[in-house]
Amino acid sequence: MKRVLIVSDAWDRQTNGVVTTLRRTHEYLVSQGIEVEIIGPERFLNVPMPGYSEIRLALFAGSKLSQLISQFDPDAIHISTEGPLGIAARRYCLNRKLPFTTSFHTRFPDYVRSRLPIPTAWTWAWLRRFHAKSSAVMTATQALQSELEERGFKRLVRWSRGVDHQLFQPRLDAIERARPRLIYLGRVAVEKNVEDFLQLDQRMDVELVVVGDGPARSDLQKRYPQAQWRGLMGGEALAQALADADCLVFPSRTDTFGLVMVEALACGTPVAAYPEQGPKEVVTPKSGSLNADLTQAVAQALTCDRRDAWARGQEFTWQRAGQQFQRTLSLVSYKRHSDVIATSL
Repeated sequence: MKRVLIVSDAWDRQTNGVVTTLRRTHEYLVSQGIEVEIIGPERFLNVPMPGYSEIRLALFAGSKLSQLISQFDPDAIHISTEGPLGIAARRYCLNRKLPFTTSFHTRFPDYVRSRLPIPTAWTWAWLRRFHAKSSAVMTATQALQSELEERGFKRLVRWSRGVDHQLFQPRLDAIERARPRLIYLGRVAVEKNVEDFLQLDQRMDVELVVVGDGPARSDLQKRYPQAQWRGLMGGEALAQALADADCLVFPSRTDTFGLVMVEALACGTPVAAYPEQGPKEVVTPKSGSLNADLTQAVAQALTCDRRDAWARGQEFTWQRAGQQFQRTLSLVSYKRHSDVIATSL
């Protein structure tokens, strides 16, 4: 396998777990001598997604996308998202009887339900149809894989996540402060359940820091001015903010993984979250706390030894995630038959 094509509706100029995962996977494949082409919406006429201006939706991409794929002549094709580009790439592969892999990053049924009165059964049915012809559907966790199996998805394989251990590291010196500092890192949007985090200081003597931006920020910032609203951060500044916090609070009930939890753990910062699918795969009793009462989860996480949190963070590497991705694509590329792939993974 010499050339890998990845098609994703989430790519350039976006900041989220999908983009981070693709960037790190790209770096790993290139280090293995593989030529990688990633096609995102920035190459096409595009418009902002309603409610998420940073996410662009490609318009009328079919013809140009077909040309780009044919010119690159890949050995393996991976469709990362179920958006307009993913749909067009899937159609290209099916029309030419080419094998392809997909990945399940986002629980769209929950996201859609939080905004529109559309039954989740309809969205799940559409997603099941989208992935049905994939030679391998990559999932980040065992819990997600089990759920998708129960929902009728086939040929599911693991594609874990990692963390940049050179960037995300513990702080050298302990910081003395009057109140514990809790940090939320992520998109400020309704499906992330940020308000549960913002209400914590009504029940605990804590300091709240919000890192991120999104469609709900303006409203929430007006209603919760006591929190420190830092906006978007990246690189060393982001790593330092995580390392300076006493606890990362992850209030989402919909994330399939939650990359920020691993980044916090790598900094030695314990995690408090609800006992949902993503956190269950990441947080251990020594590295944080999961509780249906977020206040209790925070209180318990604050008692964790930061060294144990750091040790848990070291278990996640982008090299391992990249090896899983490469192996799956290699099997699809060389076997060229989905039934064989299903029994080989």
